[in-house]
Amino acid sequence: MGTIPTMKEAELLLEEYNQDPFHLKHAKIVSGVMGYFAKEYDPENTAFWETVGLLHDLDFEKYPEQHCIKEQEILRERGIDERLIHAVASHGYGLTVDVKPEHFMEKILYATDELTGLIGAVALMHPDKSVRGIQLKSVKKKFKTPAFAAGCSREVIQRGADMLGWTLDELITRTIEAMQPLCDTLGI
Repeated sequence: MGTIPTMKEAELLLEEYNQDPFHLKHAKIVSGVMGYFAKEYDPENTAFWETVGLLHDLDFEKYPEQHCIKEQEILRERGIDERLIHAVASHGYGLTVDVKPEHFMEKILYATDELTGLIGAVALMHPDKSVRGIQLKSVKKKFKTPAFAAGCSREVIQRGADMLGWTLDELITRTIEAMQPLCDTLGI
C-alpha cells in the first residue's frame, strides 16, 4: 500500500506539473466540490476525496495527449496509493483510459469534473460573474447549447449522472451547491 499525500504535498505536486492559473484553479474547484460531497457521503475520508480532486488533472497541462495515462505513471513513481491512482485515472473513462469509476467517490469525480467547467462558464455570463447566483435553469439552457463551453462534454456529464443514479437536474443542482461555498476563496 502506497502513501496518500497531504493536501500541501498534493498542491506542491500539482504545481510541479501545472503552472497555468486556469488549471490550478480548476483543480482547486474540483477538490472543493469533492470535499463538499465527501462531508455528506464519506466524512471520515474527506481529505482523501479532496486530494483526488486536486490531483485528477495532474498530467493534463504537460501531457494532454496522455491524459489519465501519464498521471498514473507519475503517481506510481512516487509511491502513491493505488486507490488514489485508480480514482484520478477513472475520470478519463471512455475518453483516454479504460479505468472505470467503481466507487461512489470516483463516480462523483467523473460526473462533476466537466460540469464544474460548464457551471463556471455560465457564471461568467452573469452580472456578478459568480456561481453564487447561478440557477439550474441557466445551466440547463447552456447545457442544451453544444457550442457554449464546447470543451465540457455533455455526454460525460450525463453518463456521470446515470452512474450515480441521479437525474441531470439533481446533479447540476447539487454541483452548483457544492461550488457556492468556494465563491469567496476561489473567486468563482
